[in-house]
Amino acid sequence: MNRSMIPLPDEDHECTECGFSYGALDAEGAAEIIGGVPGRARSAALRAADPRRRPEPQTWSVLEYVCHLRDVYVSSTIRLHRVRTEADPALEPMLNDLRTRRFRHNELDLLPVLTEIRLDVDGFLDEVARVRTDGWVRTASRLPGERRTALWFVRHAAHEGVHHVGDIERVAAATS
Repeated sequence: MNRSMIPLPDEDHECTECGFSYGALDAEGAAEIIGGVPGRARSAALRAADPRRRPEPQTWSVLEYVCHLRDVYVSSTIRLHRVRTEADPALEPMLNDLRTRRFRHNELDLLPVLTEIRLDVDGFLDEVARVRTDGWVRTASRLPGERRTALWFVRHAAHEGVHHVGDIERVAAATS
């Protein structure tokens, strides 16, 4: 399955898998959740006996999920900056599976990537702090019909953190 072009969730999305509700959070609440992601990801990832082992060929390893989380916060920082500074920008997709293959995520060392997540989350939160009160309604799009607000991008970054920490926990348990 090509996960890179799954449609973006709606502004008021409720994830049936992890229970995350976009509409239940303001930017401050989402930022608070995001701030806890690096510690939770580190704790979950370090429980894996072999962070490179995939439980199934189509399921990422713990290391690949950790790299994806890092990439989420790098991309989210750039996206939020563009929403904040440009008029309705069109954003590139992350191309998650391509990144995983081309950048050989499963060949990296876990501890440095966990450190990068902390730094990248800090950078994202710096960008969140730069959004003015009237800036939360600014929009961007990725695919046709996918116009999303700056507030959505912060909520989505929080959801990605919560959801993928859960993925890391499940994969670590399944491969240990």
